[in-house]
Amino acid sequence: MSSYYPRTKDLTRTRKSLTESPPSSPSPTDKNYRHERLSRYDSSGESATDKPVGRTSSYTRRETRLAALNRQEQDSTAKDYKKMYAEALHENERLKSRLQDSKQELVKIRSQLEKVTQRHDRISERSTALDSEKREKQALEKRVSNMEEEIKILTELKSDNQRLKDENGALIRVISKLSK
Repeated sequence: MSSYYPRTKDLTRTRKSLTESPPSSPSPTDKNYRHERLSRYDSSGESATDKPVGRTSSYTRRETRLAALNRQEQDSTAKDYKKMYAEALHENERLKSRLQDSKQELVKIRSQLEKVTQRHDRISERSTALDSEKREKQALEKRVSNMEEEIKILTELKSDNQRLKDENGALIRVISKLSK
């Protein structure tokens, strides 16, 4: 916060706080100084040692100067508050826009994540489908190889059957020749 207030304002504030409010635990020199200052004035606020006219005008000028400084300080403080408020509003708007950008980015990332998840699901479904197709293919290949073996056996049986028919026919001829 000290960067918002120039050094002169800090000094003015310090002077004002020292003159208007007594410190919570004043040092002995502060007590003596205040006592000495108060003892110079009588109950009307005029100095007992100085001429009333000269002292009153300097006192009035001092009061006027302090009042002007107080007004300037109040004006600058109000301006500082306005400036701080404007800066806070600006910062708030900037943060709101960053939040909005972050929310949009979050939505974008979530949609990308959803797409990746769906793609992964499709790949796993394909993988599952490929696995089942692979099993079906293996089962079909096994069935085809079994059928090929059966066909081989059937061909051998047909050839054996034909050979036996031929031998049977030859035997029948031989028997018929022998019986003649």
